[in-house]
Amino acid sequence: MASSEKLTTTVSTKGQVILPSAIRKRREWGAGTRLEVEETPEGVLLKPAPAFAATLPADVFGSLPHKGGPKTLEEMDAGVHAEARRRHARD
Repeated sequence: MASSEKLTTTVSTKGQVILPSAIRKRREWGAGTRLEVEETPEGVLLKPAPAFAATLPADVFGSLPHKGGPKTLEEMDAGVHAEARRRHARD
């Protein structure tokens, strides 16, 4: 479908709008897709809603308790490798 082709739809008595199938397929918007609705000077903009709310490091800092001082990169790498070996040994 050419982008210049005009499509129309109707607002139902419940305020619902059916998006044309061609647009839903092209955008891969299936049933249950959450969309953000934004009013702009040109009209109304629909875009996929993010799966998760935006967070800042300060919002989650300290969510996992840790005792002791900070670890070096080498200590973190050693810990990751040790856990990988431990998990692999279980398999």
